[in-house]
Amino acid sequence: MNPQNLYDLSPALRLMIMGLVVALGPLAWVWAHNKNAPVAQRLRVLTLVTLFLTFDLVIFGAFTRLTDSGLGCPDWPGCYGSASPVGAQMHIEAAQTAMPTGPVTHSKAWIEMVHRYLATGVGVLILTLTVTSWLERKRIAVSPWWPTVTLVWVCLQGAFGALTVTMKLFPAIVTMHLLGGLVLLALLRAQSLRYAGLQAPPAQGLGKGLRLAALAAFALLWLQIALGGWVSTNYAVLACTDFPGCQNSLWPAMDFRQGFTLWRELGAGHDGANISFQALTAIHYVHRLTAYLVFAVFLALAFFLHRVPAFRAPARWLAGLIVLQAVTGISNVVLGWPLLAAVMHTGGAAALVILLGGVVFSGRGGPSAPHASKLNA
Repeated sequence: MNPQNLYDLSPALRLMIMGLVVALGPLAWVWAHNKNAPVAQRLRVLTLVTLFLTFDLVIFGAFTRLTDSGLGCPDWPGCYGSASPVGAQMHIEAAQTAMPTGPVTHSKAWIEMVHRYLATGVGVLILTLTVTSWLERKRIAVSPWWPTVTLVWVCLQGAFGALTVTMKLFPAIVTMHLLGGLVLLALLRAQSLRYAGLQAPPAQGLGKGLRLAALAAFALLWLQIALGGWVSTNYAVLACTDFPGCQNSLWPAMDFRQGFTLWRELGAGHDGANISFQALTAIHYVHRLTAYLVFAVFLALAFFLHRVPAFRAPARWLAGLIVLQAVTGISNVVLGWPLLAAVMHTGGAAALVILLGGVVFSGRGGPSAPHASKLNA
């Protein structure tokens, strides 16, 4: 496809309608089950539903990337200027005939477009949250600026999704797109806690030291996710196929400068030539070494959280999820990057953002007592 055709906005309206159709199901469910509930309760349920669907979207995004479907439709926002692969069938057939195992096939086009439909549906839900929050701002305790920031963020996510396609899977853009999706989860998690009235004064059973430890672990989680995204978007998972060593060594040959040159095209090094195997090894091994630290820190945090009665359930989930991450991470290496393990690894990271975000956000100051009573009216 020629560069001038990378953006074709002609199917944009039809895609918006498709997003509305996707969102109507969750919206109807929330209304049917909460039509007599206070506004704050309905917004809380809608936020939780949106959080769940955004989690699903992150997982499906990983599936899209891991099945090499990110360029299944090489233009944006539609597919060869159509709102679905049905209208682009002739173009897809020609591309698939020319390159049967290439980036454009019928199955990859459908995977990519379903991902876009889901993303548009989530956008409609967040828009609904924002508009309703502003219209009902005098009747609810939560500031409408929370969903407004979330709406701005999801629009930025859409822009990064477009750049992912038009910049041909540029590693830094794809990694930022992944991180942006997880930030969206964190924002929705914070809102769900506020609507539930679960936020209390800073202590809420957590001492200052333990809360600082949770914040540090949360920051470490984001670093590790960024490193993991860098591994995935550079296809560096199979640079090491043994464990606990790499290439039969505990310190293999690595090129850190080339591996961590952030602004470069896929498969290119810092000098524009093909990226070296030593650079891919560096990308992989830094993520693995940091994983050891994350594993130890999270198990320790789970142990101390379990000593606080209000946080025993999150502590058990935290321990379980970090063990799952270790198992799926090792499986990616020794089993040759199986699709199921790779998708579960991304899903585990997203679940950790939601879980640990809940621990961190629940320690912040919440709405005042009168406002909290409104939430539970």
